[in-house]
Amino acid sequence: MIDIGIDVGKFKHCATVLDDSTGEVLIKPFFLTNDRKGFDILYSKTKQFIHRKHSVGMEDTGHYMINLTNYLLDKKFTVKYINPRATFLRRKELGISAKNDRKDALLIAEMLSEKRFWRSISVRSIENSKFRDITRLYHQLQEQQNQDMNRLQRALDIVFPEVNSLSWTRYSKAYMKFLSTYPSASSIALEDIRNLRKALKTEGKGRQSKVTAEEIRELAKCSVGEDNISIDLEVTSIIAIINTREEQIRILGKKIEEFSHKLNSPIISIPGISHISGMTILAEIGDINQFQNTGNLISFAGMDPLVYQSGKYDAAHMPISKHGSRYMRKALYQAVFTVCKYSPTFHDYYTKKRNQGKSHRCAQGHCARKLLRVIYKLLSTNSLYDQNHIQ
Repeated sequence: MIDIGIDVGKFKHCATVLDDSTGEVLIKPFFLTNDRKGFDILYSKTKQFIHRKHSVGMEDTGHYMINLTNYLLDKKFTVKYINPRATFLRRKELGISAKNDRKDALLIAEMLSEKRFWRSISVRSIENSKFRDITRLYHQLQEQQNQDMNRLQRALDIVFPEVNSLSWTRYSKAYMKFLSTYPSASSIALEDIRNLRKALKTEGKGRQSKVTAEEIRELAKCSVGEDNISIDLEVTSIIAIINTREEQIRILGKKIEEFSHKLNSPIISIPGISHISGMTILAEIGDINQFQNTGNLISFAGMDPLVYQSGKYDAAHMPISKHGSRYMRKALYQAVFTVCKYSPTFHDYYTKKRNQGKSHRCAQGHCARKLLRVIYKLLSTNSLYDQNHIQ
């Protein structure tokens, strides 16, 4: 077996070639730039090994290896990603403390000989990673949206703290449109009532706000809000950002849903799982065949419990490890919330755990692991959810 180890970097990579059977260094560590010219140099030095049994290994970290991976797959190389935690522990074991590109390239090449350290990368897995980028972007935008909504409320608490006492829905079209024009009590109190009425009207045939211009102005006149132009500008700026991002979220959500309908994965047959949650979980899992059993999948998701043992003390009721993808865990908890509503089996299981004295969050964790076991079975057998066959 020929092992090609590559230590990737932002501007340059370091590569080396080992003969796994003899341990001989066939090509000493050399550097290549992170561009077409550098990739071509790598190819010219290693193309002699394409038709022999070989592996090209890189650490599965950051994003600097993506373009190189695509290039190598296009050239028909066998590419494998090595768990960065494994290389970290191996460096520690060997007493390598300082960063050294040449030594790291050799280390990566050596670790290709042990299957437990790497996972195979294919064109299909690259396509899946692109889809995973879409689902992750969706959740990132949602998180940013929540943060900006909190920022908006903090700003309004300063310039018009009474605004949310009115009978309108926060973040509705009327709410956002009006506050983008009149972001504070001071900007409303002396405004012409006709202008305020105009600002309250929303386009389209949807429901108009029940709040009247007269109500808002009277409330603004007696407001304790601060007259602060910088906060006013902050309010209008945040609203503009929220509105723009809302459209981006809508477009991404539609793309994910369209892909879900096209893929028609068994995961969507589970009662209560939405297209967004289902596709997020599926994108994080990737190829189900990379997991030998449900335990591997649960561990991959970071849903395996941390167990500490010392002498006679066995702390079996410990938190989950959280070593896996946070996007997958979030989607699992969101899915479990609705699955427990629509699936009698999951509802009963949740109730059972609560009756055993488990907290709400702990019971949800148990349900999430059960959901992963169900997902593993459906995906590995390509079968639909059947309530009568779930234990």
